[in-house]
Amino acid sequence: MSEKKLRIAIDAMGGDFAPAETVKGGVQAARELGVEVLLVGGKEAVEKELAGCDTAGLSIRVVEAKQTIVDGEEPAFAVMRKPESSVALAARLVKKGEADAVISAGSTGAMMVSALQYIGTLPGIERPVAGGAFLQLSPKTVVLDLGANVGIQPYQMVNLAVVGTVYAKTILGIGNPTVGLLNVGAEEGKGNDQAKQAYPLLKNSGLNFVGNVEGMDIPFGRANVIVCDGFVGNILVKYSEGLGRTIQAWLMKELTGKTDEATAKGIAGSLYRLLSPAEVMGGGPLWGVDGVAAVAHGASRAGQICGTVKQAVQAIETNTVEILRNELAKVQVNLPLPE
Repeated sequence: MSEKKLRIAIDAMGGDFAPAETVKGGVQAARELGVEVLLVGGKEAVEKELAGCDTAGLSIRVVEAKQTIVDGEEPAFAVMRKPESSVALAARLVKKGEADAVISAGSTGAMMVSALQYIGTLPGIERPVAGGAFLQLSPKTVVLDLGANVGIQPYQMVNLAVVGTVYAKTILGIGNPTVGLLNVGAEEGKGNDQAKQAYPLLKNSGLNFVGNVEGMDIPFGRANVIVCDGFVGNILVKYSEGLGRTIQAWLMKELTGKTDEATAKGIAGSLYRLLSPAEVMGGGPLWGVDGVAAVAHGASRAGQICGTVKQAVQAIETNTVEILRNELAKVQVNLPLPE
């Protein structure tokens, strides 16, 4: 008897290059990962893209969504007003047990709201967490939150650290991950009120806390898990994206006339991949959801969509959600109640 394939629901209408690249990415995932892909979106648009793909022998189904959330719509209201949108419908497939994971390259806010409303979060997690290992320069360093949660309470930093620790253990294979608090200085007592209050909570959490780390420490792997407010994390990841593009363009200009074009592109491209979170991550799970939900970068092409599916499959196969549920339960008893 053949093993049942994992079912991955993809929001086919989400992303800068949807549905063309999301459909191609779904086909690539079905072929390379052996999963069943549920392409959720406008039936006519999705089937038109599928017609140009080689799908022979692949498990791919189209699930019709009659509504689409577009740029500019406020996520919470959009999901409520459009329950038949592709992202909301894809999330409900997970809730109903008809899919094992949901993927979207569309509005992160809409995906967050859909995950909250239709799938729910684990005890101790108020909102899903975004983050992961985003630099090839430091592949064993996980940074979170990267923008899903802005203005969090100090006690929530501990939950971020638990999420990151589970990620580092299950996905990166690190036995006892070190945890650091991103701050403006290494000494205890540094930072704003949020950081000052979070420090003792992390110190007494039972996690492998190594203290404050600074921004310059991230590429050197000073800690395996680095926690920060989503406001800081999103600025960090966007800066890294811009830095990667800028250095790539500068290097191409500097190498022009000094070496052949292919060599110049190879060198500049390699450096870009070291620095660009979009190139490395492509996307990743929203941690803390009571199921597997993942967001892909809005500018994702087919390969990055497939890469996000691969991360979702890895989260399923390593039983990350249940491990995270158990680890969160251990730290909740030691945390102060929110005011």
